[in-house]
Amino acid sequence: MRSPLPAHRPSSRGDILASTLALARGGATISLESAARAAGVTKPGLMYHFPTKEVLMVAVVDHLMDSYEDALGRRLPAADRGEPTLQARLLAYLDWICDGHFDSGDLVMFADPRLRERLAATWNERLGALVGIPADAPPERRARLHGVRLIADGLWFNAAAGGLPLSERDRAEVRELGHRLVEERS
Repeated sequence: MRSPLPAHRPSSRGDILASTLALARGGATISLESAARAAGVTKPGLMYHFPTKEVLMVAVVDHLMDSYEDALGRRLPAADRGEPTLQARLLAYLDWICDGHFDSGDLVMFADPRLRERLAATWNERLGALVGIPADAPPERRARLHGVRLIADGLWFNAAAGGLPLSERDRAEVRELGHRLVEERS
């Protein structure tokens, strides 16, 4: 005797996270109900993986950061892929931002004012591991490295928020400035 077919397709954490991020990219308000609909699962099916909106949104931020880490890893020179230096990570970050296309979905950690603090903490923890500047670096070096990170962060935020676009030439000049600052050529 054949077993009956499932009432709905099995839910997967990855599918739910991707659907929720797509929902955010479309500018929709995120709730457990809207995320479940977007993923094609029932609300209890979604809640099996993500019992609260906070748990769901932290997972979405982690999912987004995982994709960022993958993209940055591909930009590292082969010699730096094992234990990349801060310089290599910052240059990969700057180059990725300069070449990337970002939208409002990339701002998911700002989407819900009640969760903003928790989501921003998750974001900062993950980003800090990638491009955090060590406190023991010499002050002038720290200032240069912070400047490069803030240039990249500003470019990212501007693109994600739909701000004033830079021309390709201006973007290339900003990238070169960042490289000079990291490499201490200016």
